[in-house]
Amino acid sequence: MFFRREKTKVATFDDRLSRLKELGFTVQSGSGGTIVAKYGCSAALQGNPDNITGVSKAGVIVGKEIGYLVNGGYQQFFVTDSGRKLPALAQQLRALHDFQEDLKEGLGQTSLYNTSLGTISDRHMYDRVEDRDSGHTKDFGTTETH
Repeated sequence: MFFRREKTKVATFDDRLSRLKELGFTVQSGSGGTIVAKYGCSAALQGNPDNITGVSKAGVIVGKEIGYLVNGGYQQFFVTDSGRKLPALAQQLRALHDFQEDLKEGLGQTSLYNTSLGTISDRHMYDRVEDRDSGHTKDFGTTETH
């Protein structure tokens, strides 16, 4: 008697988009990739016909932009690429968390324990160190001893 393992079917980009539509996501194709939205939140998917190669950070829809979550220490904010800054409300944080969990489920990604506990900020700006998150470090020069 021979036992064969069933070959796992790798879902294509279109299969995953169909799954997202079944879960209630709005799917739109654009120049920056495929945009998915639900609960007033949105994210951009990049990929080819075989697979989804990347998911941009999810955020709340602010006008025609996506507002990404920033932790200011004393409060959380949604900041857009154009610089618009809005305070994050509890219902928006819950919607963003639900959106991210549903997106992972629809794409067949693993939901990790630590990320399923709550909403994750894209940036943490609470220590107020100048240029901390810019990726640039200041050159303080050499110190001379006398």
